[in-house]
Parts: sequence; C-alpha cells; structure tokens
Amino acid sequence: MANLLAEKYNVFWHDYKVTVAAGKSAGIGLDALPPVRKAIGSGFDTKTITLSCGKLTTGVTVPQWSSILMLRNLKSPETYFQAAFRVQSPWSIKNPNGNDPNEEEVLKPVCFVFDFAPTRALRQLSEYGIGLSPNEPNPENAVKDLVSFLPVLAYDGANMTQIDAGGILDIAMSGTTATLLARKWESALLVNVDNDTLRRIMDNPEAMAAVERIEGWRALGDNIIETIINKSDKVKELKNKAKVKDLTEKQKKQLTDEEKEYKSKRKLVQEKLIKFATRIPIFMYLTDFRENTLQDVITKIEPDLFETVTGLTVKDFHLLVRLKVFNTEQMNQAVFAFRRYEDSSLRYTGIDSHPGLTYYGLYDTVVARE
Repeated sequence: MANLLAEKYNVFWHDYKVTVAAGKSAGIGLDALPPVRKAIGSGFDTKTITLSCGKLTTGVTVPQWSSILMLRNLKSPETYFQAAFRVQSPWSIKNPNGNDPNEEEVLKPVCFVFDFAPTRALRQLSEYGIGLSPNEPNPENAVKDLVSFLPVLAYDGANMTQIDAGGILDIAMSGTTATLLARKWESALLVNVDNDTLRRIMDNPEAMAAVERIEGWRALGDNIIETIINKSDKVKELKNKAKVKDLTEKQKKQLTDEEKEYKSKRKLVQEKLIKFATRIPIFMYLTDFRENTLQDVITKIEPDLFETVTGLTVKDFHLLVRLKVFNTEQMNQAVFAFRRYEDSSLRYTGIDSHPGLTYYGLYDTVVARE
C-alpha cells in the first residue's frame, strides 16, 4: 500500500507522509507510536497516513487522526469499533488567542469511518447496537440509539444522506445470505441451559414431560438433567476445596473427568433444544400471518400446525418459555431478521407479498414496518 501511494501517477498522495506501522520493523505494541507522532508533529501543517495491520487499533490516542479506512474484513463488532474509536479522540486547544483561559477551540469537530464493505459494516453496526441494548424488544430502537451518536452517511450519486435505523437494518439484513440467517436459529443464545434453568425444568413434572417429547431427547438417557446438575455441583465443590488446599492426584483426575462429562452432557441438552428452535422458521414459512406476533400465531391461529412441525404442544412451549428455557429477546431478533430478509427478497423480484402491511409481528412484540 505504501509503495502504491508513492507511485509517480498517484500525484495527490505525494503531499502525505506515509508511516508504515506494521511488521517487526515497526516495533511491538506502543513502540510503533513514536514514528507516527513524529510524522504528525503538531498536525497544523502536516498531512499524514498511518498504515497498520492491527497495531495501534486499541488503547492509543492520536488526536490528529481524523478518519480511518477499513480494508480488513473484521467479523468482531468489538474489534471493529475499538479501531473506529481511535479517530474519535477529541482534538482541541485551550485559550487559542491567549485572552481567555476558559476558551476552547475544537480543531476536529467530526471524524469519519470509511469501509470497503458497506453491508458487512452495517451488519457490524446493527449487531453492536442490538448488543448494547439486550433487553430492548425492538431491534430498530436499539440501533436508533446508537446511530444518534454515530450517524451513517451514504452517497446517493449526488449528495451525502443520513440513513435511519430502519435503512441500516434493511441493508444489513438483505445483504445477509440465507445460510447466515439460518444460523440465527442455530445460535446457543436462543436457549438457556444453566443450572438454575435445568433445576426449574427438573422441579416441574410437566416441563420434564415436555422436554422428553422433543425429538431425540430420550436418546440422551434417563435423568440427564439431574446428572448434569449433580456433576456440576461436584465440580464446584472440588474447585472450592482447591482454593483452600492442593488437591491430590486422584481428586485432580476426578475434577477433570467430572468437568468434561457434565460439559459434554450440557452441550447435548443444548443441541436438542436448539434442534427444536430450528423448526420455528419452517413453521413461519408455512403460515402467512405477518401483523400478529409469532406467539399469537402459535397460540391462537395455528396451534395444530405448530405441534405438527415442532412436536411440542402450545402448552408445552408456553411452559418452557415461562421457565426461561428459550430466550425471547434473541427470538425477537431472529424473527425480525427473518421477516426483513423474506420481504427484501420478494421486493427484489418485484413482488409485494403483503401490500398495505404496516406492522411486523416478532416473537412477543410488534414493530412498525416503516
């Protein structure tokens, strides 16, 4: 990249001092920062570009940096925004005229993040916004809060226009492949298999009977929930002993074996519950109600179809939701992505499957379509 910028034909970039903060020669960690600061100087009369492959993207403050161009296909929203926040550092000077010690002149009123992959960038933004507000039932509101501080601009061929939260989700969701969308229904976040949840199931005979009706559950063996709880309690007890005094070799082996066993059994339970959750999109494809919440469609409109597709009765499902076996906030987000993706796909082919529709029903809440 540095060599390309230095080519004779790239005349525009010849005014810029290019610092390569990458590779062994740049130094480890903060050792890469002094050459950057030296190149920038005061920042009033210099033009600089810093090239990095990961260095200086977290934990550093360079007030003069005013924009960042993302050329890496980052998957983690946290890493992405940590890098973006480097250019957000304020740059101002106090008492610029020497007359008022309380006066402050802001030299960098705005900063910019440019990205080579808009769909992926907006997906990062939507995931980050939703992650910041896990208890918000409407994903659009969660993203709206974030973009009020971090506006998204798009060039429409003539002007730069700001995109609202709905537009961000539309671009992010319609750019998602069907495979990625399906993975939302295979997410471990959809189900809770912690000890408290498993105890609630075990203490409720109706709940135990319900989970046993889930396909493949009986293959896990008798009393699997009780086994997981007992094994995890045993592991906890041994770990507490280890804090007080060193365990014997026999106890260490027991701890390792017990921990390995209860984790593998918990994973099996999790997989069976997720397998049930993956049936819900099939049910949504087979029903044509959009203004109703999925919960209403299951309980009031298509209960027989739900039982046929998933193997659980409405009563069973309600009970497991009430016991927090299924995470309704994550289900809202998964249904929201499904509805938007489905409608975007149909609109692309010129079909409006639900003309006049003003609302989307999610799992247990309804949001405006626009």
